[in-house]
Amino acid sequence: MKYWKKLSNAEQDKRITEALSKNIDYKQKVSLGIPASKLDGNVFYEQASFLKEAPLLRTYVANPNHIGCHTLGESEEFFKGTQDIEREVIELLAVDVLKAEEGSCDGYVAAGGTEANIQAAWIYRNYFKQEHNAQQEEIALIGSQDTHYSIAKAANLLHLQWYSVPVHDDTRVIIEAELDKMVQQAAARGVKYFIIISNMATTMFGSVDDPGVYVDCMNRHNLQFKLHVDGAFGGFIFPVSTPESNVNFANPHISSVTLDAHKMLQAPYGTGIFIARKGLMPYVFTKEAQYVHGQDITLSGSRSGANAIAIWMILVTYGPHGWFEKINKLLYRTDWCCKQLDSLGVKYFRYPKMNIITIRAQYVPKAIAAKYGLVPDTHDDNPAWYKIVVMDHVEVEHLEAFLGELRIVSAKA
Repeated sequence: MKYWKKLSNAEQDKRITEALSKNIDYKQKVSLGIPASKLDGNVFYEQASFLKEAPLLRTYVANPNHIGCHTLGESEEFFKGTQDIEREVIELLAVDVLKAEEGSCDGYVAAGGTEANIQAAWIYRNYFKQEHNAQQEEIALIGSQDTHYSIAKAANLLHLQWYSVPVHDDTRVIIEAELDKMVQQAAARGVKYFIIISNMATTMFGSVDDPGVYVDCMNRHNLQFKLHVDGAFGGFIFPVSTPESNVNFANPHISSVTLDAHKMLQAPYGTGIFIARKGLMPYVFTKEAQYVHGQDITLSGSRSGANAIAIWMILVTYGPHGWFEKINKLLYRTDWCCKQLDSLGVKYFRYPKMNIITIRAQYVPKAIAAKYGLVPDTHDDNPAWYKIVVMDHVEVEHLEAFLGELRIVSAKA
């Protein structure tokens, strides 16, 4: 690992304290023009003794605004200390997790995976317009039917056509013949440019798409494309559990990746991550943001710098080896649960080395699903699937209790 190192609590505290010291101190420096301040001291008491031992909470109180993309040139100098830590986070994830070359990517901490996915679609729509003189109706989004609903949002917001490709019901693998037919139909309607969304663990099934299936199809039909990987769920587990994968920046066809720290990383909500190869972010440069130093190039604009600090703290608390151990603990529990389901004859889908188990609904009575908080694929009356996500709080004892009730149902059947 080039950047991902384990740090002690004292080392983290020192680094964050140094970063905050480089940010603006509203008490020590006159700053008449900034439309912001620290958190309101009448509500959030900043002299509380516990803050001395809580660098993340001190960051929240200081309230740094990370507007812009700090891997690109200049940014607001008032928050340069904590911006440096966000740059470190982006480089660490790009290089040590996603196998990018050093200094080859830009990125920022977004409000979540939804924003990061929309950011990708926005960039590539503008890329095709600016570089290929594409017309709006000539650009389309394409991905599998299991793709996250944020892509439907992106299509709606950006006025793009959205092509949802069917998958095999039992394997969740893209049906290549259907993909080919859909692309031919789109081309016949005048679509020349495709924004591909390839999944690194779908929300319902944890399935991982083979990006090569899309690439081969586009090349076969001589079509232009940009390929984005939605790793909102899988980004902090799949690269660790499957290091031989090509779903990363070592694959030259992949232009950008979404990660979501508030899922597997257990960061506070509002900590999605968008990472793209150098040269792509400027396609959404907002020249109207003249009053912002460095101007703005992100969908969200103003962002809490504390979220970047939270991600950094989690990564350096574990280090790469500690994170590997944590992921493998979750995979052990998932493996164990799958073996018990096999013994009961329960049909389910589980992508290899992922921590999602999606069970055919006919094997789980609705009352049991509700009792144990299983999530259906639809909240209509007749779901086809229920999923279990083996997160940190899901112990073997919890799984055993659920399986015990399934055994009773199975014995009665």
